[in-house]
Amino acid sequence: MSQPPPQLILFRHGACMWAKSDRFAGWADVDLNPTGIAEAHRAAHWLRRAGIGYDVAYTSVLKRAIRSLWIILDEMNLLWVPVVRDWRLNERHYGVLEGVKRQDALERYGQDAIVTWQHTCDAAPPPLAADDPRHPRHDPRYARLPAETLPATETLRQTQTRVLALWHAQIVPRIQAGERVLIVAHANSLRVLVKHLDGIPDEAVGNLRLPSGIPRLYTFDAHMHITERRYLGKAVDAPNPSARRAHARPSR
Repeated sequence: MSQPPPQLILFRHGACMWAKSDRFAGWADVDLNPTGIAEAHRAAHWLRRAGIGYDVAYTSVLKRAIRSLWIILDEMNLLWVPVVRDWRLNERHYGVLEGVKRQDALERYGQDAIVTWQHTCDAAPPPLAADDPRHPRHDPRYARLPAETLPATETLRQTQTRVLALWHAQIVPRIQAGERVLIVAHANSLRVLVKHLDGIPDEAVGNLRLPSGIPRLYTFDAHMHITERRYLGKAVDAPNPSARRAHARPSR
């Protein structure tokens, strides 16, 4: 039996509890809603149908991603597969916008500021104060991290820096060793990884949006060159993440 090629599967978790209220989730530990749970089950079905397996799984330390991964592991009877939970795959930190309704943010800061913060690489919302209960320094899951590591807000580039640190240190060596890697994470942590993988320029990042609930597959050769990239499942409904879209809705 031939060895499957090195592969990477990216899965953006599905809808969460704040979807209807349209809040900036960021590092807030919001769970999946019933739609998001169904999307994870559907993703597992598509992976099975395509004959796509994996040898190791990575996820963030936020429950909406972790629960999505649990569902996929269980549905595929792969609960034994090693799992790495790493904060560097967390969603982008939205600073003072954490937990805020989008409409309230628009009224307070204006549309130009919100669009700039969300759709450019080097702009960020105002940071949280150190004593703000939303600051990650007050969360026990980050207690062992150096205080200077924890963001009070982030640009997309800062998000990309931490994601790529994990990518180069842990994930690339696994792929080079022939392993198939599943990453279950968030809109922006996957957005910046796809930006890196697909060579998308900074000026096009505002139009880069991964659909939730649809796995994206990358296949590599021995030199880490991408030989295939495609969506699994209803790929016809999934936009190309490198396509420029004039009216892309902000991803969170």
